[in-house]
Amino acid sequence: MEESIQFAKKYLEDMLSFFGLNTDVYATHDGDVIQLNVPSTAMNGFLIGSHGDTMRSLQFLTSSALKNNEFEHWRVNVDIAGYKQQRAERLADKAKAWVEKVKSSGEPMNLQPMNAADRRVIHQLADEFGLTTESVGEGRDRHVILKPVTDSQES
Repeated sequence: MEESIQFAKKYLEDMLSFFGLNTDVYATHDGDVIQLNVPSTAMNGFLIGSHGDTMRSLQFLTSSALKNNEFEHWRVNVDIAGYKQQRAERLADKAKAWVEKVKSSGEPMNLQPMNAADRRVIHQLADEFGLTTESVGEGRDRHVILKPVTDSQES
């Protein structure tokens, strides 16, 4: 695992240096996912991109480099200046209201399409509050349905 982490850290630092950013990337792991955190710089907006698109691209490229060089661990999470953590917290706040609405109405709720990381936040939060979830759709249309737990599911 340590070799994978060091390769991913160096690879991302090298990519960032092409943009003129010479910074130290903080690398850890959470289970089998390599966590790469880029500290806050004047280039945050550029590196994050619109709705995190550039950041996800950096993540994809780093993961692909690990895979192509046949490293055992190649799942990577890149975060720029804590953007993903802040986004997850804001989404969790919104999701709590959605969870309460589903619990009070007893009716399922279709959420807007979202990326895999955001869907994961919703699935985890709903599970904590006793709801079931389902991801449906394909590609950019994939979204979560929040569902109340029925009596038959509880037993």
